Amino acid sequence: MTIQGLRGSIVALVTPFHADGSVNFEKLRELVNWQIDSGTDAILALGTTGESSTMTHEEDDAVLQCVVETVNGRVPVIAGAGSNCTETMLEKSRRAQRLGADGLLLITPYYNKANPEGMYRHFATVADAVEIPSILYNVPGRTGCSISVETVERLSVHPNIAGIKEASGDMSYVMKIAHCVSDSFSLWSGNDDIILPVLAAGGSGVISVWANIMPKVCHEIVMDYLSGDRQAALTAALRYLPIANGLFMEVNPIPVKTALNLMGKEVGPFRLPLCEMSEPHQREMERLLREAGLMG
Repeated sequence: MTIQGLRGSIVALVTPFHADGSVNFEKLRELVNWQIDSGTDAILALGTTGESSTMTHEEDDAVLQCVVETVNGRVPVIAGAGSNCTETMLEKSRRAQRLGADGLLLITPYYNKANPEGMYRHFATVADAVEIPSILYNVPGRTGCSISVETVERLSVHPNIAGIKEASGDMSYVMKIAHCVSDSFSLWSGNDDIILPVLAAGGSGVISVWANIMPKVCHEIVMDYLSGDRQAALTAALRYLPIANGLFMEVNPIPVKTALNLMGKEVGPFRLPLCEMSEPHQREMERLLREAGLMG
């Protein structure tokens, strides 16, 4: 499958763990099937939400292989393959391609950062070396650096770069890069609270944390907007904004995995340095889930 021209809701999938911290592959397969049955348009494995930063390369490969085999061609599979070391990102990207991923999500070089030319080469090195397309990932709140508008412009015309996940939350930045959108370069909202504004700027959809708990709603919001029923999209987005925002009351993915556990999905614990939510936040999450109709 291809991610070129893809539209809709891409779930940034959690990685379920057993109580001992090992990956729960049976639950992972269950989550993938639930997502696809609920209308999710593509699966992103090994992203921030998937806790890949605490997993070994061998675990990354096993999780991706499980997702690819479970999806079995029904929707595209995107693999988070980023690193602040370009050579490591290239190695991970090649492995993801061999394992059957349809696309890659590539993050900016956190901690060491880069000047504009280094930032360009960081992404172009991978895009030049693999056959599957890449999506850039701009999330300065986590990485401490941003892709400049000029660098986005340069990368947007690369034949093997298919778009950008824009997660700065800065609509001014979104508008500055919106002119880069084309048939071969898509703009994806990386923030669940501004899906509609990004769509209005020419976006193709959302790469979503929220879709882990409400996949059908997230898919329908995007598709309603893109099909012209903007009032339906707005009504749903405003109705569920409290729960979408509540998934970030603590650092992601702590709230969303907590929500899934409260919903009975049993995705298990976290890996340090992530740990359980505070009790007040757990009570608030329960309240938000009840209001959204996700708990009795």
